[in-house]
Amino acid sequence: MPEPLQLDRAFGRQAFGADPANYHAARPPYPGWVFETLRDVCGVRAGSHVFEIGAGAGKATGPLLALGADPLVAIEPDARLADFLRAAFPGSALDVTTQTFEDVELEAGAFDLGLSATAFHWLDEGPALAKIARSLRAGGWWAALWNNFGDDAYPDLFHLATQGVLAGPASPGEGQRGIPFGLDAAARIAAIDATGAFERVLYYTSHWPLVLTADQTVALYATYSNVTALPNAADALAELRRIAETEFPGGVTRNMTTILYLARRA
Repeated sequence: MPEPLQLDRAFGRQAFGADPANYHAARPPYPGWVFETLRDVCGVRAGSHVFEIGAGAGKATGPLLALGADPLVAIEPDARLADFLRAAFPGSALDVTTQTFEDVELEAGAFDLGLSATAFHWLDEGPALAKIARSLRAGGWWAALWNNFGDDAYPDLFHLATQGVLAGPASPGEGQRGIPFGLDAAARIAAIDATGAFERVLYYTSHWPLVLTADQTVALYATYSNVTALPNAADALAELRRIAETEFPGGVTRNMTTILYLARRA
């Protein structure tokens, strides 16, 4: 079976900024263990120099600042999201740059940590990893993180009930061979190893349920790139609401998988 058509990577640079406040409120947070791991394994602490690729509305930005990242260079190409970040996290520690990662200039060997949270699939992986490696100090860490909507161990009944509503080009996050990009550990580790710049790769996962009301379901799906790309997005969201209210009156459950990859710069 051929792979589904995918949205162009450039689409991700403007797909999420129409309503930054809803994006920030509707997207689930990352589990606390993610940032505990960045602290305990990667040594992120007060004064750590960090860059974040595709910071969005700040779901990872806030916890990184709470760990003490200073400076934290947040790279966000959508001006609407960049403005939201500046307003949401005022202070001298955060430096928001409204550029693509391909265009931004990062000082070589200057950073203790680089991170991308549910955004790295929008980049050309090989060249991006090479640039990341150049930007990290020896012993610094690269962290790639995803909240993936799905868990193969459990049926995802709402997803199955709504597949026809969302038919269209897929996000690059859908990955290849039926494996979501973020969960394809073999491919992600192989890409890191191919740089020849990292000496250690680790990954961690957790599984958890996300239970939503109909209102929360619609708010969440309004942030999906494959929904915003639909010419009839409003109709699709209305149908999602109808299905949530009539077929899932007790709440919609999405089975989540969080995965964190860590790679230490040689």
